Amino acid sequence: MRYIPYDEVVKAVKNLIAYSASNLPPDAIDALKKAIEKEKSPVSREVLKQILENADIASSETRPLCQDTGLAVFFVKVGEDVKIEGGTLKGAINQGTEEAYRENYLRASTCEPFSRANLKDKIGYNLPAIIHFDLVEGDKIEIEYAAKGGGSENVSRATVLPPASGKEGIIQFVKEVVSNGGGNPCPPLTVGVGIGGTFEKSAISSKHALFRDIGSKNPDPELAELEAILLEELNKLGIGAMGMGGTQTVLAVHIEANPCHIASLPVSVNIQCHSSRHSHITI
Repeated sequence: MRYIPYDEVVKAVKNLIAYSASNLPPDAIDALKKAIEKEKSPVSREVLKQILENADIASSETRPLCQDTGLAVFFVKVGEDVKIEGGTLKGAINQGTEEAYRENYLRASTCEPFSRANLKDKIGYNLPAIIHFDLVEGDKIEIEYAAKGGGSENVSRATVLPPASGKEGIIQFVKEVVSNGGGNPCPPLTVGVGIGGTFEKSAISSKHALFRDIGSKNPDPELAELEAILLEELNKLGIGAMGMGGTQTVLAVHIEANPCHIASLPVSVNIQCHSSRHSHITI
């Protein structure tokens, strides 16, 4: 059994969030640079350049990439041979989240669903974090983090299609979701698609798909082919950077698929804006 001090996890999470708030990861920067080369609209090409300029300023001046610093979303793989000393893993992640958002002056965005009252003084600054745990072999803790803003999350959708809809039905649903979102989720986008499982499993899978490096190839040849088809179809929509019209609406489509019930075909689409703030650490 390996013992990890509670404070070590708090510090690691805190540093992860603080860095991600101001530094766009290399995969996102590379994807945006490639989009500039491919973009046929002069207006959208200029917008893409401004997005990269914004990223450079945020990094050099240690300022948030966007005023919407998002809800903190984590996917955590916990080794069966790991124990946290001095507290719980969930508690450490939440404390690291609160300290990072508060001390770095990142916006507190969590509120009660009906009154819309901010929860920073009731539950904690930008708490609770959204945490998905998975128990695995080993003595390490792997933490994937993303800041999920409201604009992109608001246009994400989930449904359950009739099984006979097949791939064509999935393609049409994804196109409908992205088309309806238009410029609201701040394109160019990364599109996560969860297929199969149950209603909630497809939604979680679509969110986790966004954590993949932008444009990385799906190891499943069938899914890789479907991702390529979707990318081409979505970029034909002509939405363009920040909705200004153009050929580079979507940087990448990432799919996660799961076995499902014989009578259903759950499909979820989770959208991420151009500011794809995601990071990964292993403790």
